[in-house]
Amino acid sequence: MSRRDTMAAAAREAMIHVLDLVPEDRVLVVSDRETAACGEAFVNGARGYGCEVNTYELPEHNRPLHKMPAGMPSLLDDVTVVINAIAGDCREIPFRLQWIHAIEVCGYIRMGHSPGIDEDMMINGPMNVDYGKMLQTARDLIDGFGEAEAVHITTPAGTDLRLALTGRPFVHDLKATVEVGANLPCGEIYCAPVETGANGILVVDGCFACQGPVPSPVTITLSGGRAVDVTGDDDHTVGIINRLMDTDAGARTLAELGIGLNPGARLTERMLEAEKAHRTAHLAFGSNEGFPGGMNHSTTHIDYLILKPSMEVILAGGGSRVVMEDGLPV
Repeated sequence: MSRRDTMAAAAREAMIHVLDLVPEDRVLVVSDRETAACGEAFVNGARGYGCEVNTYELPEHNRPLHKMPAGMPSLLDDVTVVINAIAGDCREIPFRLQWIHAIEVCGYIRMGHSPGIDEDMMINGPMNVDYGKMLQTARDLIDGFGEAEAVHITTPAGTDLRLALTGRPFVHDLKATVEVGANLPCGEIYCAPVETGANGILVVDGCFACQGPVPSPVTITLSGGRAVDVTGDDDHTVGIINRLMDTDAGARTLAELGIGLNPGARLTERMLEAEKAHRTAHLAFGSNEGFPGGMNHSTTHIDYLILKPSMEVILAGGGSRVVMEDGLPV
């Protein structure tokens, strides 16, 4: 099979399993110059399945985009599936959040969101997995968080963090709905912790944002749900994180706890794949208004990856249960 055909097959299988693609769907594929080959793979995968497909290429002259180009919402008329195979520049998060909101408020579109996708992801690793097995793993782990009042997270690198979870259910990203889309590649469960209920230290020893792996661990101190201090041996990295967290008033608030479940995902420089990697978790700061129960507003959403997390769920009725040890579900 040629490289082009392999990518189209991977795109088709992901759309079938995650977006419940059917031949009657009307698909819009959004891409740009950097991701043209990936966008073409989704086009070919959907057309080969019998779908009607339209395309839109993001303009290059105003990159990075901070808001939707004029007329972009009108592309959603009479569309049932949207694929965003686009570059992963963190400076474009405000645009991406606007576009996602425009899609989700329609109430009839299933979305596959792929900021930072590249050809390697479509040929190797995270797009060629057993979706059924991964879905069962996700459901089992979500069950482990049932009746959770809080979770205590520790890692070998030094993370020691407690998050309040009352009323904040976990969901998975293995099936998109018209209310909430899914990443492609997919493979995580996630929730929006109570915005004022995160306390302790987060030691980032994986990667973050669009920056790739940290050169040395970075410690983020949280109090009352907000990052109050950032320290580390690499001043440049600490400076980048502080600038990201000073984007706006909501950018220092903890927004997400996610757990990677994709056995094919690798610790690459692209967070789209790295955050799905097995034996990792990620915590994000910024916007979580699209998450179940999430109430924090921000123009940004930045993920920070930790390795080999252990998690103990504190139960609302008293007692506790361990759901992960060294990154492995118990």
